[in-house]
Amino acid sequence: MGEVFKFPTPKKEREYVTLLQETLQQHYKSQDVEAVIVALPGIIKNGVAVWCNNLGWKDFDAASALKGALGNAPVLIENDANLAGLAETRVLDPVPQSSLYVTISTGIGTGVITNGHIDPGLRLSEGGRILVEFDGMVREWESFASGKAIFAAYKKYARDITSGRTWEHIADRISRGFLAVIPMIQPEVVIIGGSIGTYFESFAPTLEGILKEKLPPHIPCPVFRKAAHPEQAVLYGCYYYALDSLAR
Repeated sequence: MGEVFKFPTPKKEREYVTLLQETLQQHYKSQDVEAVIVALPGIIKNGVAVWCNNLGWKDFDAASALKGALGNAPVLIENDANLAGLAETRVLDPVPQSSLYVTISTGIGTGVITNGHIDPGLRLSEGGRILVEFDGMVREWESFASGKAIFAAYKKYARDITSGRTWEHIADRISRGFLAVIPMIQPEVVIIGGSIGTYFESFAPTLEGILKEKLPPHIPCPVFRKAAHPEQAVLYGCYYYALDSLAR
């Protein structure tokens, strides 16, 4: 991987555009850049961030705002979970026909990859928003199973949770969404990333046990994997997405 420059994402769209443009100009103006790939946490349609919940952005035309950031290099916008799923799937050998990437961090994001590419029919899906029953109420999956929700419930970050019983409870929370998603998509492989995915070994055995018990007998439980590059998956996904886009 090349150089990495980190900065907090501004909550105002114009500040974000200015900061990103300045960063690109400062570090890459003199280089031959073929494409600029921007990952955003939300629903992306034709370069427009229709809705980015955690940033509070709505109908933000990111592609137009960033056009020309590096001369004639095209600026392509894609959902961050889709990009992470693309990267995590492409490193598998063999590449599965279908995979579901789930990032469990502040929220829950999903990416569906088919034959090694972001599935065009499901690229707008928001798995963290599916409605399922938990604790006697119908709620969004990420409202009770995300990293934010886990901290609210147990008053501890994942890194500080050592109780096996607590991790069993967390596995139950996470399973609720998978019980709804797996029968519909039926992926061969499920890859879990994000801050909670880092602790995959703490909850995965219980999670798989719940799913094997509760999924209908004619729907197999997919293979579960921990993300190979949980911190860099989105960056690698940008690279693969650029290669695919430039090859068209």
